[in-house]
Amino acid sequence: MDTNSSSKTKIGVLLVGHGSRLPYGKDVVSQIAEMYREDQEFVVEVGFMNMSKPSIPEAITMLADKGAEKIIVTPVFLAHGVHTTEDIPRILGLNNGHDETGNKTHSHSHSHSHDHEEVKINFKGEIIYTEPLGADKRIADIVKDRVNDAL
Repeated sequence: MDTNSSSKTKIGVLLVGHGSRLPYGKDVVSQIAEMYREDQEFVVEVGFMNMSKPSIPEAITMLADKGAEKIIVTPVFLAHGVHTTEDIPRILGLNNGHDETGNKTHSHSHSHSHDHEEVKINFKGEIIYTEPLGADKRIADIVKDRVNDAL
């Protein structure tokens, strides 16, 4: 990394996917990351909550090893849910299992494990966690394209 470059080069971006036993989800998140990298100065990695590699902690380490001092984490999820409000922040070490009011968050269970939850993040810089993708006209345009392609 060029030491004379702007402070943006010290920013890493982590796109977080859920992870799956099947390769398709990882492929999509990786392709989105590749498209995003094309016109960015930031170092970009992908990480997954479970089942897929690299894990979120592994991806944070990769960004730190590339010189990132601040990491912006964006969940590649459409909407908030337990994963975006509890699991990912807990993996990132942002809320220690507590919500924004300080109350203990409720645990949940379903048929897959979150095997990366117990790994501690070893990063001394700043982590900024963004909103998921959300309702966005650009996503509606994609739906419109899919429907038109099917006609």
